[in-house]
Amino acid sequence: MTKADIVNEISKNTGIEKITVQKTVEAFMEVVKNSLTKEKNVYLRGFGSFIVKRRAKKTARNISKNTTIIIPEHFIPSFKPAKTFVNKVKSNIK
Repeated sequence: MTKADIVNEISKNTGIEKITVQKTVEAFMEVVKNSLTKEKNVYLRGFGSFIVKRRAKKTARNISKNTTIIIPEHFIPSFKPAKTFVNKVKSNIK
């Protein structure tokens, strides 16, 4: 499902114009991105959490060149679904 599909589905279910729904979806995504950039997690009860995870420094190998490189510590965005969300997906997929 794409962002356009989400906008169409919300518009169809609520009767709100597509342009308004699109602006709302874009604003929501911008708020989540800005919060995670500031290392603030976003919690949506019953849906899940958008969190920032820390990846520790590590050494990696390039086998074809036989060299090692050091990958510095960095942060990545992550999504952790709520238990109710996980259980609903598990019970509906066959």
